[in-house]
Amino acid sequence: MSETTTSQVERVLLAAPRGFCAGVEMAIKALSWMVRTFPAPVYCFHEIVHNKSVVDRFIAQGVIFVDDIDAIPVGSPIMLSAHGSAPEVVSNAISRGGYVVDSVCPLVTKVHHELRVRSNKGYKIIYIGHEGHEEAVGTMAVAPHATTRVEKIEDVAALADSNEPLALLAQTTLSHRDWQEVAQAVKVRFPQVWQPGKSDLCFATTNRQTALMQIVEDCDAVIIIGSSNSSNTLALEKLARSMNCKTVLRINSADEIPEGLAGTIGVTAGASAPEELVMAVVNRLAPRLGVEEVRLTTEDEYFPPPRNIRQLQHAIEQASTVMIGGNFLSGQHLDDRSVSASTVLQKLTN
Repeated sequence: MSETTTSQVERVLLAAPRGFCAGVEMAIKALSWMVRTFPAPVYCFHEIVHNKSVVDRFIAQGVIFVDDIDAIPVGSPIMLSAHGSAPEVVSNAISRGGYVVDSVCPLVTKVHHELRVRSNKGYKIIYIGHEGHEEAVGTMAVAPHATTRVEKIEDVAALADSNEPLALLAQTTLSHRDWQEVAQAVKVRFPQVWQPGKSDLCFATTNRQTALMQIVEDCDAVIIIGSSNSSNTLALEKLARSMNCKTVLRINSADEIPEGLAGTIGVTAGASAPEELVMAVVNRLAPRLGVEEVRLTTEDEYFPPPRNIRQLQHAIEQASTVMIGGNFLSGQHLDDRSVSASTVLQKLTN
């Protein structure tokens, strides 16, 4: 962007919350720990999160992302992505004999559990999700014989009549508007359908959408930072367009900001986008009247590292302390909660 173009931007409205959610924080820190602990290469089944910048950083550190567990050499360390994996993928990874960490988001695990329990009770599952998305593929594989995926109202209309008990579940990263529209169609078609007491939709996804809605009407253009394979990022883009914003841009980095932006620019980021990308965009826009953060809520949710990482960290820390003659019980231990994934990523590449 040229200096002339930059000077036309008067102010930036920065939506909050934005960027990394608790599940992404957990997954990125877990993979970073594996990179520092094991000799390269560390293998990851699917992209750890759907963000090009994050994935490229890990590739630079020797991580190899694969879409087929059988492509991983026996005995290699394996990370399973935050989106959740099919049960047979998990068992296949474990059978290869290496150290395996499943970094599935706990909110996705909740949906897997709901699906497993309901299918075991004889329910047929109507699952709202995007075709081919890793989360949807992994979730449906929990009980493929019992699960039917729908994505649009037309899909609901095409479902066969059923006298069997039905349950309604969903991909966690859906747009709330899209989910609500399809879920309502299911409930009209099948009034007795069971739903979980708490929505399957990710609280962070919903927060980012609501935060964006707070600023769109005051913006001449909205920039959404995130990759094209990120479901929640695309939901933000679709939401901004549905609110008749004149210019909606989805970009991966500040280098993609086009010429000619002017007035008030709204900025937000999908749940897999690092905060440093947001700051780079704001700096490139260089608003003459400054930046205003418009905060919907403060997120303080925290997901601890996957269990087997916690166990190995504890064992390594204890052994190292004892080897140098220290007292493990009286020593200082790392507080994972106090370290952000953005900081971990920056240190990983320094």
